[in-house]
Amino acid sequence: MIDGKFHCIDAHCHIYPDKIANKAAEAICEFYNSVKIKPYGDGTTAMLLKKGTDAGIDRFVVQSVATNPHQVDSINRFISETVRNSGGRLIGLGTLHPDRENVQADIDNIIKLGLHGVKLHPDIQGFKIDDYRCLKIYKLCEKAGLPILMHTGDSRYDNSNPNRLLPVLEIYENLTVIGAHFGGWSMWEDASKKLAHIPNLYVDCSSSMYCLDAEKTVEIIRRYGAGRVLFGTDYPMWSPYDEIKRFMALDLTDNERRQILSENTVRLFNLDE
Repeated sequence: MIDGKFHCIDAHCHIYPDKIANKAAEAICEFYNSVKIKPYGDGTTAMLLKKGTDAGIDRFVVQSVATNPHQVDSINRFISETVRNSGGRLIGLGTLHPDRENVQADIDNIIKLGLHGVKLHPDIQGFKIDDYRCLKIYKLCEKAGLPILMHTGDSRYDNSNPNRLLPVLEIYENLTVIGAHFGGWSMWEDASKKLAHIPNLYVDCSSSMYCLDAEKTVEIIRRYGAGRVLFGTDYPMWSPYDEIKRFMALDLTDNERRQILSENTVRLFNLDE
């Protein structure tokens, strides 16, 4: 608990099996080579819990991404087992892939495993958000009431930018999408102006505050509305302590902080808090 006052949930964390965690963490940073950083963490659950707890974070939404269709089952089992062994500290998201033969069966399994939503990363998984192959995912997640945490934005590509996301949000009006990185990594201002009016879109602040000054961060938060923003660190890319410090330095009201740090995540993922 931050300052003994704010309950905090980190809504955007990546974890991997210990034997591949460090390699996977380094691969993330290599993908975002324009940031030119080394991963803060080693991608293990143990380091996430240790460093996150030291920073005052109470719970963590964890995920991993299937880079090919054959990884879906093993990743979802790994996330589920890790959550089950966490003593309630972790909340899990499943992964899907548009090239899977039976997406309905994958979604049924995600629900059976007790996972609370789905993580998609168009740039790493190699599809455009509005690719026709993905429409079955959106339709079935909408029907099942599963929120999708979606990587959004990358000025180097045109897979996850606002022009790709907008038609999906407009067609699937009852689908909840959380656009990571304020709805558009590396194009934060432009994305927020194009997307803030869409009621079924929420965003998180992960991998953003390192590049935005405090005034611009607050401006973007209030453009979306604090009730539609989630706190996230994007572990293992960034230090939980540094991200909390950046967030707590923002000129926000206590009510805005409470919404962003925990209340919105509890509501969207239907958590028992």
